[in-house]
Amino acid sequence: MNIQALIETAQEMVVVDKGLLAMDESIRTCNQRFATLGIAQNVETRRAYRELLLSTPGMNSYISGVILCDETIRQAAANGTPFINVALDAGLLLGIKVDGGTAELPSHPGEKVTEGLDGLRERLLSYALMGARFAKWRGVIALNNSVLPSLACIEANAHALARYAALCQEACLVPIVEPEVLMDGCHTQERCQQVTEAVLRSVFEQLSLQGVILEAMILKPNMVTAGLACPDQHTVQEVADVTMQCLLRVVPAAVAGIAFLSGGQSGSLASSRLNAMHLRYGSRYKSDTLLHAASSRTLPWPLSFSFARALQQPALEIWAGKDTNRDAAQHALLHRAQCNSAARRGDYIAAMES
Repeated sequence: MNIQALIETAQEMVVVDKGLLAMDESIRTCNQRFATLGIAQNVETRRAYRELLLSTPGMNSYISGVILCDETIRQAAANGTPFINVALDAGLLLGIKVDGGTAELPSHPGEKVTEGLDGLRERLLSYALMGARFAKWRGVIALNNSVLPSLACIEANAHALARYAALCQEACLVPIVEPEVLMDGCHTQERCQQVTEAVLRSVFEQLSLQGVILEAMILKPNMVTAGLACPDQHTVQEVADVTMQCLLRVVPAAVAGIAFLSGGQSGSLASSRLNAMHLRYGSRYKSDTLLHAASSRTLPWPLSFSFARALQQPALEIWAGKDTNRDAAQHALLHRAQCNSAARRGDYIAAMES
């Protein structure tokens, strides 16, 4: 394990004004999104779409790295160039999703645990040899306003995340630790905060037990929001305030960075909420000079983004499986990346959407 190299990679992942493009959807999930738009669901259309994403000109101005799935990391562009080389030649750090997806948690109806620890050490070493610099594992926590999640669900997923993270660092890969408290449902924002804090406390307790180096990991949490079906929704500023209160309470200052997941939010809403966090709490960068917004407080870690649909969806809808739409789709992807880069500076405004 090269601790200094891991720390430097983690810092590169959350470097100023950039974020991560999560394009690591499983084959099943990717096919579902294609089916919704009437796109053929086969290996060639998945390859063509991922080539579109990876080859978007100018991406490395706003994106520090990409998260791939096992299928994608083994694919190549139409001209035969391996996607690994396409990403590296574009100046992007290479990441890989390594969890095996979720399964029902025994004796706990409605709850999931993420699988994939068996054989993970060997897989991580293989990905590192292929050029990967970081990895990702997602734990999924469902909640409601009463009994979910159970302590068993929280602890099972926290333990798996910590075991994965320790194995990553052993293989000289920076772990992205993603304990996602789902936005689905009618739960209140208060309930989401309560559960998110409990989940993060358990995760960091397990990370400590497993000897994970916090300076060499990235946390990928949900924003603290009311459930999508909850009638009482909150303003962008309220979401920013409660999310930051939650993270400041439970995330150690040593963590290298926080890269939010989008979790089903629209691209504009995710950008707006990230922007509000930087305006109200984070640091702002202009002309290489560090400034502080009047209402801000200095945070112990950089706040970044690791979005999937909130970056990809407009591009996917425009592309629609047609090569003639490729340039327009890439322009849409780059635009969303620019919006989120601006949000990291506190410079995003709704007018950018036009």
